[in-house]
Amino acid sequence: MRRQALGSSANQPPLPQSPSRKGRGEAARHPPLSLAWTIWGVGAALYFIAFYQRVAPSVITTELTQAFTLSAASLGHLSAFYFYSYVAMQIPTGILADRIGARRLLTAGALIAAVGTAVFAASASLWQANLGRLLIGGSVGVAFVAMLKLASTWMPARHFAIASAAALAVGVAGAVGAGTPLRILVDSVGWRAVMWVSAGVTMLVALVAWWSVRDHPSERGYTSYTETHESAAPRASVFAGLVEVMSYRNSWLLFFLSGAMTGLVLTFAGLWGVPYLTTHYGYSAAGAASVTSTMMVCWAAGTLVFSAASDRIGRRKPLYALGIVGALALWTYATQVRHESTTTLAVTLAAAGFCAGSFILSFAFAKESVPARLAGTASGVANMGVISGPMILQPLVGAMLDRSWLASAAGDAVNAGARTFAWSAYADAFTAVMVWGVSALVLLAFTRETYCRQQG
Repeated sequence: MRRQALGSSANQPPLPQSPSRKGRGEAARHPPLSLAWTIWGVGAALYFIAFYQRVAPSVITTELTQAFTLSAASLGHLSAFYFYSYVAMQIPTGILADRIGARRLLTAGALIAAVGTAVFAASASLWQANLGRLLIGGSVGVAFVAMLKLASTWMPARHFAIASAAALAVGVAGAVGAGTPLRILVDSVGWRAVMWVSAGVTMLVALVAWWSVRDHPSERGYTSYTETHESAAPRASVFAGLVEVMSYRNSWLLFFLSGAMTGLVLTFAGLWGVPYLTTHYGYSAAGAASVTSTMMVCWAAGTLVFSAASDRIGRRKPLYALGIVGALALWTYATQVRHESTTTLAVTLAAAGFCAGSFILSFAFAKESVPARLAGTASGVANMGVISGPMILQPLVGAMLDRSWLASAAGDAVNAGARTFAWSAYADAFTAVMVWGVSALVLLAFTRETYCRQQG
């Protein structure tokens, strides 16, 4: 442990001092929380954009279909290109955060996201739009890890859990911004103009990240809340760590089951909910976006309730199972029964979103299932599984819808070329979510309870 006054070691360069402390010769102190939260907030801004971009296609499905003459499957893939690169970046992001620091990671991520958004806004063909979504997903995928990295060095340990919960709240706020507010803007100026503005805002985040974020409090004259210890022993390779994590039964079971609940919410609220509600329940696009946004807010609330309840009872499996069963029952009622009351439908969807919040237990469950030294890799693997749900289900539902496309003249006239689908087609397509959910429940039964304690 090295707790020294500034400049006290002959072998160490003195830590820089903040302007207000120069010349005082006193030991460096921890950074004020106001500064810590400000720096963390830059990462949160990119995470806000990440969720906004994740959900944005759901309210512009008609515009995208018209612009690129899309089938339902093609629309599903266009949205899912975000998830393809997002998933691929999860493990590399952890490595990059350690090697180049959160400042460079956030700056590069926001810069590439801005470029990807501009490519998407200017795209004249489907492959260009897909490329834009691919760039966006891979780049904003760095935000969450960078936020946690900054929280661990700039904040006391007791604030880490708060920062993690706040991160999800910020993300959901971004998703809500991609609901009714985005729809109103698109109706006013068009989707391309909105995306150009989004690119400009993201570029601004890149500039602010480079100007204001610092990887370590010592760069501002403060001491970190964590000590860095260099080990003489060589580190195991990333691949070796990944193989070891997957050798634990819970790791691969959680990988396959955890996408069920995120898939349920983001397949509906993130893409297919708005066209479903506008076509068959008489909602305006803005009204349908409000329903899907409410579902996302309840989803976030569910994560807080399920995580707190799980910690209180000291078990993971029972509450995870309860959430899956509840979400599946409500989802089945919402999508397989034709509702006379739109209020009943909206409440059912919100409740399904709340129960799906049980997915948050995947992270603690996975981390506790392996030795502490592998916790970071286990979390990355769990996050890949979580995101695999919408990545697979969004295009799958689209492909199933295409099989029963109603090529009616009236439908084409109303939607200016956008494909319309019967209620029964949506009901059949949404069974894909139910199948994954039931499979998740079976896989969960084979996991080993951790009793909220680190194993190994």
